[in-house]
Amino acid sequence: MKIVVIGGVAAGMSAAAKARREDKDAEIIVYEKGGFLSYAACGMPYYIGNENQSYEELIIRTQEKFKESGIMAHLYHEVVSVDSKAQEVKVHDLKKDEFFTTTYDKLMIATGAHAIMLPIEGNQLENISPLKTLDHGIDIKERIMDKSVEEITIVGGGYIGIEIAENLVELGKKVRIIELLDRILLPFDEEISSHAHNALVEAGVDIKLKEKVLRLKDRNGDGIVDYVETDQGGYNTDFVVMAVGIKPNTEFLKGSGIELSDNGAVVVDQQMRTNVDHIYAAGDCAQVYHFQKKKNVYQPLATVANKCGKMVGVNMTGGSEVFAGAIGSAALKVLNLELARVGLSKEEAIESGYAAEEKIIKTTDHPKYYKTQHQIVFKAIYDKNTYKILGVQGVGEAGVVMRVNMFAVAIFAGMTAEEYSMIDLCYAPPFSGSWDATHIVTNVIK
Repeated sequence: MKIVVIGGVAAGMSAAAKARREDKDAEIIVYEKGGFLSYAACGMPYYIGNENQSYEELIIRTQEKFKESGIMAHLYHEVVSVDSKAQEVKVHDLKKDEFFTTTYDKLMIATGAHAIMLPIEGNQLENISPLKTLDHGIDIKERIMDKSVEEITIVGGGYIGIEIAENLVELGKKVRIIELLDRILLPFDEEISSHAHNALVEAGVDIKLKEKVLRLKDRNGDGIVDYVETDQGGYNTDFVVMAVGIKPNTEFLKGSGIELSDNGAVVVDQQMRTNVDHIYAAGDCAQVYHFQKKKNVYQPLATVANKCGKMVGVNMTGGSEVFAGAIGSAALKVLNLELARVGLSKEEAIESGYAAEEKIIKTTDHPKYYKTQHQIVFKAIYDKNTYKILGVQGVGEAGVVMRVNMFAVAIFAGMTAEEYSMIDLCYAPPFSGSWDATHIVTNVIK
């Protein structure tokens, strides 16, 4: 059997590695457009911030290691079309600038997504970059380490924009965030995201809300961006990071017969199969089934990509694993704060047919008589008829993310607040109160 994988980062290499473990005799070929395989993309903001000194620390497994296991991964090879009837793909060797066609028995699409670049005047100037690939990360770090780069503008206040901002602050840069909407970190409700906003402002970050970038300028005539013009004014800058969103890399699939959603993501079932026989998809290029909404959503997160990629590896080699679903689990660090969320917002819960209510609960990570007590603010969403836990968001200086992870388990188990409140959790004053912070949340709900 010949397996072809298009895309060599999270989902693609998870699929290839698992397929090799499941079938020792299969021919497995990977085509990756970029220059790196199997790297931790989520670590790139921290590489930029000098949390690790070498980009090589982000590479999980090299091309040579994959070759040793019998996986032939080709870098700088872009698949430009898929002929699903002939079971062929057309490949562009970018180094040689040559095209060739190869066949497959099973095909996996894991082409990820690309960062959206605003279609505005000046977006091709030097010192403007998104952060989506490891090549981007290496380039950004090299450029901002130049002492002449002191003032950096980030366009977009989502996960990537905020993580980059935090790391640039740690480097001592002057940072500005320009966000088109009325607040940052939209996946979190305002009661939670406002804490991150305030922490960034206190650290000296200039946050501009409800402001639209109109053009980028090169007033010195040297081809390097030095000014950002908006609908409310303008700002000097030495570098611009574009973090306004992503779009699935699926343009090459047009005419292939593979079904795409409105935003271009590949439509799959819970076994990660497309509507075309022998073709699978996972990662940022594909939709994923939502455990609570009972339908497909677009949720481009690394955890989902790796799980679903591994499942594709099983199913391409004869398995029939079914993905239970995602629940929007996500976390990030913002300076001294932890933020995390799982499950549904109140609005999403109502749309999904629940009689949803929400509560804000302020508690602590451990008792006040033990040093370094920290406040945690939770927002809990639940069904007012059954008291079933539907979603939780949290923010605080310590102990937030792992507690929200506990609520993820509760949501998958379908637990009510009453059931959760009686779970026998570990207790010692350095770690929690006799009633853990999560107990307090469910006690308030019930």
